[in-house]
Amino acid sequence: MDDIYNDLIMEHSMNSYNKKKLDNPDFEEMGHNPNCGDEITLELKLNGNIIEDMAFLGHGCAISQASTSIMIDTLKGKTVEEAKKIIQTFIAMIKREKTDEEKLKLLEDAIAFKNVANMPARVKCALLAWHTLEGILDKSNK
Repeated sequence: MDDIYNDLIMEHSMNSYNKKKLDNPDFEEMGHNPNCGDEITLELKLNGNIIEDMAFLGHGCAISQASTSIMIDTLKGKTVEEAKKIIQTFIAMIKREKTDEEKLKLLEDAIAFKNVANMPARVKCALLAWHTLEGILDKSNK
């Protein structure tokens, strides 16, 4: 199973179709990890309370790039409330606060990053996009 997850991460880091510019995004936020230099600009388009589209531009390690792309695939089409719940679940998984496989199914392909919890130097890389989107969604509710 780890091989499948590694393949998924490598595929998204090297060939992400989510790495592009959106036309007229509703929100745009830059995320930066000063520890390793990862940097993304995340764009979001809402249709009412539904995440209609997302995209990103930026550079960084394979973990940060793949995590951003897989996050987009996971959350596109979800409501803001659903997305917030998934974001919190992802963050809890990476911090080893949530390990129950049944609860982690909510993450879909993002569960591929479960083993990042064992690599402290990569935790911030995996969380960069998720924290950036969390900030956007907080602003979108105001």
